[in-house]
Amino acid sequence: MATTSPASYGVVAKIFHWLIVFLMIVQFKYAWTMPHIGRNTVPEELINAHFSVGMLMLIVVVLRLMWRVFHPVPARLDTSPVWEHRAAQLMHGVLYLLLLVIPILGWASASGRGFQVSLFGYMTFPDMVLTKGSPYAGKVGDIHVLLSTWVLLTLIGLHALMALWHHFVRRDATLKRMIWR
Repeated sequence: MATTSPASYGVVAKIFHWLIVFLMIVQFKYAWTMPHIGRNTVPEELINAHFSVGMLMLIVVVLRLMWRVFHPVPARLDTSPVWEHRAAQLMHGVLYLLLLVIPILGWASASGRGFQVSLFGYMTFPDMVLTKGSPYAGKVGDIHVLLSTWVLLTLIGLHALMALWHHFVRRDATLKRMIWR
């Protein structure tokens, strides 16, 4: 059951996908409701929750990519032209890259501000490249926000829109391959 069939993603791949979707929703909820992180910000409950969910997402994405190495995606549907399949592959590649880079940038920015990053208080992560008081902490944080708010959300919206387009307009099995049946 855990392997990928030619027609659909396996159970484990679906769990990873929908877990990442859930974590993204939780993460953006925290991001939009937590206080602005500035020069004199003291990390509090929402900020620490944002850090924890970000690190959990990073771990889940790494595990997902490791799983994907040994369990490749289903074959291209006959209804999709090659260019469309390649565009989808590029989209997935960029999404995975962003899901790796954005938490790492957030972690680096937090480290540069002297914030301790942990996984819900149970596991503390070491400081990243930037040391406390680094003049780059704010700039790295700005890049983190720009990539997550504008680039990642745009691509997630496009990804979801294309899945719905395949389902309702093209009426092919693209969306059905990732949902529970």
